[in-house]
Amino acid sequence: MRSEPAAAAAAAGPEHRLHPASFLFVLLAQLRQFLVPLALVAFVGVRNEDGWQLLAVALGTGGLAVAALARYFTFRYAIGRDGLVLRSGVLQRNVRHIPFARIHNVGLHQSLVHRLFDVAEVRLESASGTRPEAEMRVLRLADAQALENLVRHSAERPAGVDAAPAAAPSARVLLALGPGELLRLGLISNRGMVVVAAGFGVLAQSGSDLLADALEEWSTVLFGYAQQLQLGWVATAVAAAGLVAAAMAALRLLSVLLAVLTYHGFTLSEQDGRLQVQRGLLTRVRASVPRHRIQAFAVGESLLQRLFRRRDLRVDTAVRTSGNDARGLRELAPIADPGAVDALVRDLLPGTAWPDLHWQRLDPRAWRRMVVAPSWIVLGLSAMAAMRFGAWGALGLALLPLVVVRARLWARHARYAVGERLVAVHEGWLHRRWRFAEIGKLQGLRLAQSPFDRRLGMATLWIDTAGAALADLPLRIRYLPLAEAEALYRRLGAEIARRRLQW
Repeated sequence: MRSEPAAAAAAAGPEHRLHPASFLFVLLAQLRQFLVPLALVAFVGVRNEDGWQLLAVALGTGGLAVAALARYFTFRYAIGRDGLVLRSGVLQRNVRHIPFARIHNVGLHQSLVHRLFDVAEVRLESASGTRPEAEMRVLRLADAQALENLVRHSAERPAGVDAAPAAAPSARVLLALGPGELLRLGLISNRGMVVVAAGFGVLAQSGSDLLADALEEWSTVLFGYAQQLQLGWVATAVAAAGLVAAAMAALRLLSVLLAVLTYHGFTLSEQDGRLQVQRGLLTRVRASVPRHRIQAFAVGESLLQRLFRRRDLRVDTAVRTSGNDARGLRELAPIADPGAVDALVRDLLPGTAWPDLHWQRLDPRAWRRMVVAPSWIVLGLSAMAAMRFGAWGALGLALLPLVVVRARLWARHARYAVGERLVAVHEGWLHRRWRFAEIGKLQGLRLAQSPFDRRLGMATLWIDTAGAALADLPLRIRYLPLAEAEALYRRLGAEIARRRLQW
């Protein structure tokens, strides 16, 4: 009896190769992984005038080139009635059958080099694992778009039906960002600061004196120039403030530039039940996912966003991506006005009346629970400072009133809502965040009590969904009265059990 991949391979259509230039892109991807060790070996060889290091680099690069060529000549793919069949391997031959129904996300990636060759990288992702089901480097752009269209129309098709897609309705644009929104996004975000900090970190960890020498040289020049001008303390303070302002302006300008490069042409559209995002100026990224695969939503409103009257909307999907993969579909709205975000949520969750939910407060003593951990931290740091600096270290105790004020403000704005279809949590007063999910998408519940919670008669209800991102606010209802938390636990648990029985 033949295995399923072998049977699928026999029933599949003609096999296709990758683009002839695919070995070049595979080689570039491999060189990026080994760039640091190869560059280090080459640098040591040039500095010490040793030829064997350069020979090692040449052999390593040649080996990667041979591996890239072998991948091109051995990789094949074929399109069957119900899925794709992939063949690969030199010494160990592999045959994989990927059903269309298993593919949840189709991503097209085009860097500037891809666009020069008129090719694209295709990633087929599923809900299981953190790696894509298949990654094709690279296909002709027309072939990649045809494969994307085929998968999109075949994923929900019953097995045995002809794979030829019917005429699809035109895409409905849900959100498009213009130049003005990109400018606001750059001013709000801190991408420039992140890039500069990463650059300083790389230089600091490299062991090179380049960073220290540059800082010493610039400080010498600036202080020497200031001494020549013989400025007073007022003029010196104004000049220092001007330098700081210029540096901040440069960082914001860099953030705007990065926002334009990343989100140029951002368009969120829906076609045939799938959401699709495309964006990018130099590197173009397009990702799509069925809307029913969305597991949870996260709305953010930082202090800067509130000043610009903007919010952002992110989603968790059943598709897992490795790390912070920029090619995944997580951001449905990097920036938009609150009305547009609410309208988009209502469109994706019809019948939930977002954001007009039955919001409820937490336990009236929730602020006391919020004070505990920060107060112990302040007391500990103040004690250590007092041991080191004497009575001056005790000035840290002045932060305790601020801790109490922060806790009271947080408790005043925190709330939750549990309806027939939706469970939602709102936290924060400077940085406001909403986290919500459909009850039918919940995966598990956990009722937790710390020693401080037990003393105050409170509990926290943790709610798990598929594809939750660690960087987002977790879906949890904190500091509820114990009886109320237990009632919610039983209610949501019964609903999860009932829906699983229906499946």
